[in-house]
Amino acid sequence: MPSSPAAPTRDVVLARHRPGPGTLPSSCVHLQDRPWSPLRPGQVRVRNEFLQVTAVMADLMSEEPGLPMPAYALHEALWGGAVGTVTESAADLPVGTVVQHMKGWQEECVDEAPVFYPIPLQYLPGREYVLNQGVTAYHGMVDVAGVGAGDVVFVSGAAGGVGSLAGQIAKARGASTVIGSTGSAEKVRYLVDDLGFDAAINYRDGRIAEELAELAPQGIDVFFDTVGGVQFEAAVHAAAPDARFALCGALAGQVGGGTESAPRLDIMTAIVKQLVIRPFSTLHTPEQLAAWGSHYGQWLAEGRIVFPHTIVDGGLAVAPDVLDGLLEGRYRGNVLVRLHD
Repeated sequence: MPSSPAAPTRDVVLARHRPGPGTLPSSCVHLQDRPWSPLRPGQVRVRNEFLQVTAVMADLMSEEPGLPMPAYALHEALWGGAVGTVTESAADLPVGTVVQHMKGWQEECVDEAPVFYPIPLQYLPGREYVLNQGVTAYHGMVDVAGVGAGDVVFVSGAAGGVGSLAGQIAKARGASTVIGSTGSAEKVRYLVDDLGFDAAINYRDGRIAEELAELAPQGIDVFFDTVGGVQFEAAVHAAAPDARFALCGALAGQVGGGTESAPRLDIMTAIVKQLVIRPFSTLHTPEQLAAWGSHYGQWLAEGRIVFPHTIVDGGLAVAPDVLDGLLEGRYRGNVLVRLHD
């Protein structure tokens, strides 16, 4: 059924640019009513059900984020991954179709039909399962780091949306040992007991280098880094010869900044060990999407991976605070906000 012309919908809009990592993202946005509008030919209306919240969204609030993706525009709705249902259609996309798209910071969105991608629900336990960061995790772990049988792997930020899948991908590809780092004893247990990591380190204990030496006495072959800072420095010293580093993110600098966000590279150690250090971005090309999609459903069905995620209820109004909490480490896995039941 089409929504009523008398019923406005709401968007989260960028009110001001985020000046730096010390500023909470929620302070830069506000909820704004948007009046109902009729469809034009070729358009559909989608009622959003789940919004995916990721750390990069805070960076996109900066005036010049320096990322290979468009920054958020002032006084316009934020964009981000979402799942919803077509409620009205003036196109070939039928009402009732469940779709994935990038207009998630809106309760309801209207656009041309090709903007929305129908979800193959028959391959997934639930529609929310499509909102994962597996494309980034797979691209970095497989295409960049080349993880394979027998590798010893270290994943920083392993309880987050990307890291929690990256570690499982390494195990599915035959890694002999996967070690994760995280920020609490509860998350250490979660990585080992729920996600199948072989070991995990609470980086807040301040013994990252010592614990890596104990857990990987022959050195780590692959480092998948979402954090930077002292964890990167520790990984350099724990690396085996010819180790491959896939640098995915710098969470240490996304909250608070300071020297923690700028790791020092021990150049002589890197030279002697002949480390391969590759920063990368995931552009979600058709090839990258297909590579992850060809494994995701199968690995879920076989029980070789799980989808680590946290669902937060409360609708669009809580989404900015959820982004704050994500940067502060309050959640596990991929973070989703339930916009509608």
